[in-house]
Amino acid sequence: MSDVSEAPKTEPPVVTPIRVVIALCLIAPFVAMLWVGSYAKADPTFIGIPFFYWYQMLWVLISTALTVSAYKLWQRDQRARASQGGGAAK
Repeated sequence: MSDVSEAPKTEPPVVTPIRVVIALCLIAPFVAMLWVGSYAKADPTFIGIPFFYWYQMLWVLISTALTVSAYKLWQRDQRARASQGGGAAK
């Protein structure tokens, strides 16, 4: 047996700031749509469309942008973990 002990491999932390941002990007649309009291009204109208409808349609676009952002951040995080040798990224 050898007296030389190898340093234990340290894995990157599971919760990182980038993953918190990803979670916020994915949770924000749900919070916005479940908080009905904030948009359950007819005024103000936008080109004749009541607030209730155009607010929801706006969140479709916002949700798409946030989901794409979260996906890109996730890809970057996985590449960084793979380059460190500490993740199961493919």
